[in-house]
Amino acid sequence: MGARFNLVERNLHEVQVGDDRMLFHIPTSSLFALDGACGDIIDLLREQAQLPSELMGRLDGRYPQQDISDTLRELKALELINDGSPLTDEIGTRRVDQFPLTTLVLNVNTGCNLSCTYCYKEDLDTPSAGKRMTFETARDSVEMLIRESPDEKVYTIVFFGGEPLSNRPLIEQMVEFCEARFAELGKRVEFVMTTNATLLNEDTIDWLNAHRFGLSVSIDGPKAIHDKNRITVGGNGTYDVVRRKVEWLLKRYDSRPVGARVTLTRGITDVEQIWDHLFNELGFAEVGFAPVTSGDISDFNLSGEELIEVFASMKRLGARYLEAALEHRNIGFSNLHQLITDIHEGHKKALPCGAGLKMLAVDHEGELNLCHRFTGSSLPTFGNVREGVQHAQLGDFLSQRLDRTDTGCHDCRIRNLCSGGCYHESYARYGDPAHPTYHYCDLMRDWVDFGIQVYSRIMAANPAFIDQYITPRQAH
Repeated sequence: MGARFNLVERNLHEVQVGDDRMLFHIPTSSLFALDGACGDIIDLLREQAQLPSELMGRLDGRYPQQDISDTLRELKALELINDGSPLTDEIGTRRVDQFPLTTLVLNVNTGCNLSCTYCYKEDLDTPSAGKRMTFETARDSVEMLIRESPDEKVYTIVFFGGEPLSNRPLIEQMVEFCEARFAELGKRVEFVMTTNATLLNEDTIDWLNAHRFGLSVSIDGPKAIHDKNRITVGGNGTYDVVRRKVEWLLKRYDSRPVGARVTLTRGITDVEQIWDHLFNELGFAEVGFAPVTSGDISDFNLSGEELIEVFASMKRLGARYLEAALEHRNIGFSNLHQLITDIHEGHKKALPCGAGLKMLAVDHEGELNLCHRFTGSSLPTFGNVREGVQHAQLGDFLSQRLDRTDTGCHDCRIRNLCSGGCYHESYARYGDPAHPTYHYCDLMRDWVDFGIQVYSRIMAANPAFIDQYITPRQAH
């Protein structure tokens, strides 16, 4: 008689978009519109397991037998239905043993000229006490990167702080060194920096522009919001000076789009208002939002109710994003833009990000940290720039996250988009960087469903938006 077919619920998730049933194929993060036969088979198997002959009989007359047979074969190949055969291991490996490093974050100065109340940097110092990275350490970092990953075509050097421009001489030395060193190897190098903008002047802007830096500015919104937390060491708000410098920057900088990075803390949930100010008034190309829920100073963490409101506000802004996309306009909401990119590209992540895998952060002493958020923390480092990466220790650490046994991630529908969430968020909240960020789970699942709806509507009504604004994004 043959084996009965069962529905593999952990591999599929449905989202209703208008009159269409969209199927999110969880193992590959791919999206399909369900046709009649496919939808009916899923509905019948959701009621109970069925023999193939029973399915053929129940659907006979609705669809040609060949169509039913082909659909069953396709659903089985996608492992959405199963006859008891072993399912493919989604991750495919339980051990990380290769580290294709392409990105180094250089923590060029622990000192910062601001004293933002919510800063997560555990090694942050006042300007006078800042520990500056030496040229030798920075150079050794790049040589280590080349030794570890000699076969990559493009490398990225990120300058970070504190405020990185407080060590501009080192940045200039390193740009000159890197451009010559990578050209000698026939490789390409790109430079990235996040800045608070206070130290920008026309000369600095023009120099950054000449070297095509990917720039992000830390700014929290209109004056009343920004000045709440982003203050000088003396306690004064910085909005007025930051706005003035940003206006110079956006007027003169034309090599790459400039983005704004917003930190959302307790009492600040109006994503729409902040986006409107930064995108429409100041003219940033993109605006991205980072909610704080697990900072060291609990007074700044968003409450559970506020986090719900943040996501609700993000969905309201997302509705505006959709409206604009259907008119072939991109309104620069980078959180949704990235989610749509992930869905369109069918991104499948075994790990939450490239930290430790494609990226490491170098502190001022040359120690290798999992990412820039961990410099100065109690998490052990994974080697140093002179002796190289401690592959075994780093592999042990990353492999903890690959193991989804006995975690809520095992059957979660967004397991291959979220992959347990940010290591530092887990470290700050639970004291364990391998612990999944459970406090985000329901909100993130709802956010992904929203992204699927937006993406589906764009693909149905204006796929040219995807071709123009999403597909080329991966080339930058």
